[in-house]
Amino acid sequence: MTKPTPQTREQILAAAEAAVLTKGFSATSIDELIAEVGISKSGFFYHFRDKTNLARALLERYVEQDDVVFDRVFAEADELSEDPLHSFLIALKLLAKVFEDLPNGHPGCIVASVCYHQQLFDQEVRSINAKAVLSWRARFRGRIEKIAERYEPRVNVDLDDLADMFSAIGDGGIILSKVVGDKSLLPKQLLLYRDFIRLIFDPA
Repeated sequence: MTKPTPQTREQILAAAEAAVLTKGFSATSIDELIAEVGISKSGFFYHFRDKTNLARALLERYVEQDDVVFDRVFAEADELSEDPLHSFLIALKLLAKVFEDLPNGHPGCIVASVCYHQQLFDQEVRSINAKAVLSWRARFRGRIEKIAERYEPRVNVDLDDLADMFSAIGDGGIILSKVVGDKSLLPKQLLLYRDFIRLIFDPA
């Protein structure tokens, strides 16, 4: 059996994420995770006190990974254009490309999984989830504010709502892709969001 190591912790989290996104948190057991990773039950509890502690770590890991992707994509877009609108449009196209290049479609969203089954989690996990969604709002709101400072919106629109629209389309696109069995639908939805942003702000 594998001895407890930082790598073992990451293996548990990776196995848990795959299982949760496939069948939900309540249907994911500690026994199946230790069998998947090849450790003892005590090895699991060395890293996580219980399933709630696992859920907290799983959620934090997922949010951190998403933030890394956003940071990389927006940094690349900023290098390609100093114009806030054009940079944002480039970033959305790059994000669509990221999702398009995933081999089997987007695996799903841990934030959405926690939201669907909030009764399973303590207040700390629910608070982390809410903080993640609000941090995405703040990230996109900051970008959109810079656009609005240079380009007056063609219609009256709340910038928080426009920022939240990314999350709504992202999670909605994941669901749509999985239900229909077409992995291209998520990137297509993101590109429609991109078109919507351009129509609101582009003066041309």
